[in-house]
Amino acid sequence: MSEASDPATGARALRKVRNRLVTFLGLLYFAAFIDRTNVGFAALQMNRDLGFSASVYGFGAGIFFLGYCLFEVPSNLILHRVGARRWIGRIMLTWAVLAGAMVFTRGPTSFYVLRFLLGVAEAGFFPGIIYYLTYWVPAAQRARLVGWFMTAIPISTALSSPLSAWILGCDGALGLAGWQWLFLAETLPSLALGIVVLRALVDRPAEARWLTAAERDWLTERLERERGASSAPAHAARLSSLASPRVLGLCLCFFGADLGLYGVVFWIPQILQASGFSTRGVGYGVAAAYGLGALAMLAWTAHSDRTRERTWHIALAALIGFAGLAVGSWVEQSPWLVLLAFTVGITGTLAMLPVFWTLPAALLRGAAAAGGIALINSVGNIGGFAGPFAVGWLREHTGSFGLGLMIVAGGLLLAAATAVRLGHDAAAEYGELPARAPRAA
Repeated sequence: MSEASDPATGARALRKVRNRLVTFLGLLYFAAFIDRTNVGFAALQMNRDLGFSASVYGFGAGIFFLGYCLFEVPSNLILHRVGARRWIGRIMLTWAVLAGAMVFTRGPTSFYVLRFLLGVAEAGFFPGIIYYLTYWVPAAQRARLVGWFMTAIPISTALSSPLSAWILGCDGALGLAGWQWLFLAETLPSLALGIVVLRALVDRPAEARWLTAAERDWLTERLERERGASSAPAHAARLSSLASPRVLGLCLCFFGADLGLYGVVFWIPQILQASGFSTRGVGYGVAAAYGLGALAMLAWTAHSDRTRERTWHIALAALIGFAGLAVGSWVEQSPWLVLLAFTVGITGTLAMLPVFWTLPAALLRGAAAAGGIALINSVGNIGGFAGPFAVGWLREHTGSFGLGLMIVAGGLLLAAATAVRLGHDAAAEYGELPARAPRAA
């Protein structure tokens, strides 16, 4: 057996991909998620200082996703042409500048414009990374390693929440409000990481000097064999495949997921504050909920890879998310009950996401994969706009978060039902390879 076909070589290669590449990509997403969602903590002061109503804030928080949606597919197609290093680096630097520019918000119009432009700048980042990982991670390990990458969502929220609460305490320092300090401080990591990406990221395993020659050969051969053995039809490589019923079903499923994810993440600081938590208590409460969500995400994705099953891992996690958010909509005046309910809801929502993202990468190839992943994320991100706006509008008109939370919980119920309807295709999702794939230790 040659070293390049040795399972031990494959295990070492996957371990290095996880530790060196996927962890670094997770750090990028960590910075991105803070920059797109720190407005949730800024709102604890900004809404008061600038006189924003709940519907103004909800629209401004969500309009980010309209900018994101409009430019997501072209962004991913450009990445397919020019490579991840240059395009991801460009995305990071432009979003860092615009995230810092949020300090100049003076009223609803500037708030809407800056949030929209931030979405335009970041468009293509997440689907670009998911597409990029198809060049590095075999299908059988994809849920686990995408889960490793996507733990940036809960970890960034968990770690930044107490920090954000502390930064808000700098209110008035050097003539800046606490929410302005928040935008300035939390944009610096993105700026630094954008420079690192341009210098250090590589586009393909063949270019990775941190892999041995045998490890590069193993990854390249494995992924090429997998693409050749895929049961995905030949037209899956054509852009026309984006209109297939299965791709449209994936769009609907992710719409429901994002409705639940962002309907909560932009509002949970205000929901917990309204229930009776102090600003510092809000920071620690959000950190606890998303910290547990990170653990659930890792455990659930590992179980999905181990059992070679996707559909029910998506559906069951989405149902848990629905149950938590639905209960949270009825107990919003009880601080500890609402925190417990939201922790359950957040845990279920987060656990389904990495498993879901194994499906588009398995069903599409080439430029269609780049465009399809972006299309699915774009349609899903309409939910990212609708969720925060619906919660804010209904809060303003009913005086309660309850009805808005029921709507975003319903998004997760939609995701679960759609996943079951889509069904399971193990051949497409794992490839028909004769040898069992090694596990990254």
